[in-house]
Formats: sequence, C-alpha cells, structure tokens
Amino acid sequence: MASELIYRGPESQPVPDVYTPKPNKPWFSVIRPIRYLLREQRVVFLFAGIAIASLIFALLPSSRSGGGLSYAIYDSYLPSESTHRMIYQNRAGFGSSFNSGGKIPLGLQRKGLRIVVTGGAGFVGSHLVDRLIARGDSVIVVDNFFTGRKENVMHHFGNPRFELIRHDVVEPILLEVDQIYHLACPASPVHYKHNPVKTIKTNVVGTLNMLGLAKRVGARFLLTSTSEVYGDPLEHPQKETYWGNVNPIGVRSCYDEGKRTAETLTMDYHRGAGVEVRIARIFNTYGPRMCIDDGRVVSNFVAQALRKEPLTVYGDGKQTRSFQFVSDLVEGLIRLMEGEHVGPFNLGNPGEFTMLELAKVVQETIDPNAQIEHRPNTEDDPHKRKPDISRAKKLLGWEPKVALRKGLPMMVQDFRQRIFGDHKEDSSKVTTA
Repeated sequence: MASELIYRGPESQPVPDVYTPKPNKPWFSVIRPIRYLLREQRVVFLFAGIAIASLIFALLPSSRSGGGLSYAIYDSYLPSESTHRMIYQNRAGFGSSFNSGGKIPLGLQRKGLRIVVTGGAGFVGSHLVDRLIARGDSVIVVDNFFTGRKENVMHHFGNPRFELIRHDVVEPILLEVDQIYHLACPASPVHYKHNPVKTIKTNVVGTLNMLGLAKRVGARFLLTSTSEVYGDPLEHPQKETYWGNVNPIGVRSCYDEGKRTAETLTMDYHRGAGVEVRIARIFNTYGPRMCIDDGRVVSNFVAQALRKEPLTVYGDGKQTRSFQFVSDLVEGLIRLMEGEHVGPFNLGNPGEFTMLELAKVVQETIDPNAQIEHRPNTEDDPHKRKPDISRAKKLLGWEPKVALRKGLPMMVQDFRQRIFGDHKEDSSKVTTA
C-alpha cells in the first residue's frame, strides 16, 4: 500500500504586492516650476504680458475727476487739491514722487475717507461737502433743515459717495466714520434768538453726542466755534489767547456761551478720553448760498440793495467787522482737520471794514443810488471784530485769498438769481406765449 508524505509544517504566507513610490528628489518643488516656465517659451509670454500691462497703464488718462460740481459760481474758486492728495499718499506710504506723472495704477489710489458733516446742508457746510466730494471722500450729511436747505446739496443726489440724513444732533446717532466736521448750529442772530433754549441745547447736547460718537469709533473731531466767544472784545485784534468779554445773561448768550461751552467739552474729551480734536473760531463769512434774510450784515445789505430798499445800518455805523469769502474758510477748515494742531485757530479775513464802509462797497457793486437808513443799535452788539491770524499762517500755512470786492459780486449773482429767478422764468413764459 502506497504511503503519501504530508508536510505538516507552518503554512507559508502570500507576499502582498505593495507599491513603494520613489523618494522625492531634493529641490524638486523648485525645479519643477522652473522647468514648466522654460518649456514652450512660456517666459517670453510672461514678459510680453507685463509689457502690455505697463503700456496700458501709461496710456490710460488719469482717473481722478474734478467731482462734476454743478454750482458754477463757486467752481472757479475751488482751491487746488494737490496738498490733500500728497497728505493722503504719505499716509498710505506712497511718496509724492510715485505719482510724478499724474498716473496712479489701479489698486494704489488713495482710499477716500468716510466723513460726517453735521449741518452739511447749510451755507458753509454745503461748500465743505463740495470740496470733500470733489477730492474723492464719502460724505454723510446730517441736518435737521432748520437753516439748511436741500437745494444746497441736491446736486450730489445720485452720487454713491453722498448720503443725506434728516436728523437733529440733539439726539444721538450711530455711524462708522473717520472724521467729523461739527457745524450744526444756527449762526445768525435772527435764527439763534428764535429759540434760545434750543440753540444752547444744540451747542451743548449736540456737541456731546458728536464727541461721544468720535470717542466710540476713533474719529477725528473738528468743532466750528465762533468769534462770538470773544464777546465785545477789549483786545484788538483778537488773538486765540484772549479769553473774551462776554455777557453770560444777554440775548446773544445762548450762542456765545453755548459755543464757549462746546469748546470746553471738546478739550475735556481730548484731555480725558484721548479724542483727536480740532477747534476753529470762525469770523464773519459771506458767499453764495447764504440765507437771504438771516439778519447778518452782508446778506442784509445785498438783499436790500437788490430789492431797492434802504440799507439798514444799526447805530452810528462805525462798528467794525472782517469778512472772508466762504472758499477761504473751507480751505482753512480742511487744513486744520488734516494738520497736527488742536487749536483753537482764528479763521477770518483781517481786512477790517466799518458798517458804513461795507454799505459803500455794496452800493458800488449793486446800486450807487441805494439809500442808507440808520436804526438804534441792537443789544450786546460788538463794537470791533478783527482776527489775528498769525497762528493759522504759521502752523497751517493758511490765509484768505479772496478780497471783499472780488467775492461780493459772486454772492450778488447768487442772491439775484434766488430773489428774482422765479419772476424771470414767469416773464419769459409769458413772452413766449
């Protein structure tokens, strides 16, 4: 019987077929993209693309536009924006030599600031808004339209960088902004005497709200104060170091003392909360868009002369004032905001005129036959008012450029259009019919 040998040792295990990749060669991650670029002349195409892009940037016209302001009277007096462009280029880290040819490549242009202007629909505020929009900033106007007019800013409607909010600064408001120009407050005697309690609330509570906003969002705050903080001055001309001679219980105190308190609050927020602040003390200003019947002497004389009414001079007419054109003031406000000095700074024209001398200039400009009528002087009316602007000249490099006889005709043209414009349109329609 045949026997069968059987192996009963441990069974052999099958060896699995495992793939083992080759180890990466050193510098393979660097060599591979280089080999890719060298293959099929890809480097030539890369440099050709760079050359074409550089040619396009060189041939394209500058993208900066003038803002398209529709207010022709004021356009010719908009000062140059080169100073502000240089400031913001330096902030962004680009020297002025980078844009020596006037061309800024896309993506390297200055990003506009987001700015709120309280009282931005008013006389001074609307001109300030024009300048800020023209230089490329986004502007939010906050106004309750007590003295402001939508017509002053309606040429910006439809501009994506412009917003208008009907709001009273006595109530808090929450916004995200970089700068705050606080102009909100009635500035003419007719308006601030109309509701004295409201006037001082605007100066105190409104300023508190705007300072609180500046503190919350880290914005720089500019307060537009007034030469009225000097009251009926015993110093002439008035320097910023003069503390004033103000009646605290007079009919003008709601405005005078209100602005003095606003300055106090501004400095307390600066010292106590570290808020970046600027203070401007504005002297008499005139120009297009002033309220026609606001009781201020220039607007009074111009409106009366155009309507063939006597020019009203209060008292003996020997009290003095200094008059600056609105474009000069706007330039001063912007320089103050962009500068490094807190202030206060006097912003006004040191050229001094008596009321009778101003009446003569208005007669020469509008109607040589206009009569002058004297009336009793108003209460607490300052006898002299003239700014010392040596500090603004030295630290801001600012001084007014527009003389009274040059600026007054532009204001007259604006007043004439607003007073008689509707009548002219009606008469033209009748003639056409």
